[in-house]
Amino acid sequence: MNETYVEVLIKKKTPVYMTLLKFVTIMLTVCFALVGFTIWPAWIIAVIIGIAAYFIYMNADIEYEYLYVDKELTVDKIMNKSSRKRIASFDMSKMEIMAPIKSYHLDSYKNRTDKTTDYSCGVEMQPDKRYVFYYDGTQRVVFEPDEEMMKAIQMGAPRKVFKD
Repeated sequence: MNETYVEVLIKKKTPVYMTLLKFVTIMLTVCFALVGFTIWPAWIIAVIIGIAAYFIYMNADIEYEYLYVDKELTVDKIMNKSSRKRIASFDMSKMEIMAPIKSYHLDSYKNRTDKTTDYSCGVEMQPDKRYVFYYDGTQRVVFEPDEEMMKAIQMGAPRKVFKD
């Protein structure tokens, strides 16, 4: 059996507001815990803010893992390098077109109002390595594959994949 297996890991850039929010919630937790030694209800607030700080901390450091196996692309979200969650699975036979994000091949798709999902690093780099594919007529997906994954996807659907 001839299987194609490619795996890519992309780290999403942490927004500045998430770093600031993480810092503020930790500081508020510490402050309310210290005040809790004199005023008992402050402990309840410290616990609530501490739980919020934990969830903010978990969602501040995000990585996406793309796994391409036999014409199926799955996207996993790795939070804080500790917990993994499968967030999407795409059957590449339902893909309409795939091209670099600023490709002229996507000009006829510019006016569509498809739902856009971004699984890339979130930053435009030089050169821009992000690709877009339109899936099943309803979804526009932005992701950042490497050369090996692009070759594997192009082998599966040569007329739908453009590298410009």
